[in-house]
Amino acid sequence: MKKILTVILGVVVSATSAFAFDTNKYEVFSSLSNENTFYGLVRYLDIDSSQAEKLEDVFSMTEEKMESALNKNNEVAAEKTMYFNLENVKSVLSDAQYKKYLTLINVTVNNKKSNAYSDTETETFVTVL
Repeated sequence: MKKILTVILGVVVSATSAFAFDTNKYEVFSSLSNENTFYGLVRYLDIDSSQAEKLEDVFSMTEEKMESALNKNNEVAAEKTMYFNLENVKSVLSDAQYKKYLTLINVTVNNKKSNAYSDTETETFVTVL
């Protein structure tokens, strides 16, 4: 009887962890307002001062919303926050800058995944909206 309960418990735990919320792919959006990250992004995307001010506001709001979503383990809210970020960033950047931004986000997410899971395949996390 103990063995059966142990097996059932193991199945329940593994099923629960299979549906666990993967925060790695959303954490990149929480760090965009970090001073070093932000100014590196400004240089990489060749952003002017007007764009930088607007992006600073977008990234600040994104950070607040994403941290709230991640703290609550709310994947729906994290997904909405990601789209909030992408839509607002797209309205600020030129098409070429936005494509570079998406590439950078995808590379960062895939690097985090490969560091966390050494045998994980890369994937496109964000596509052009």
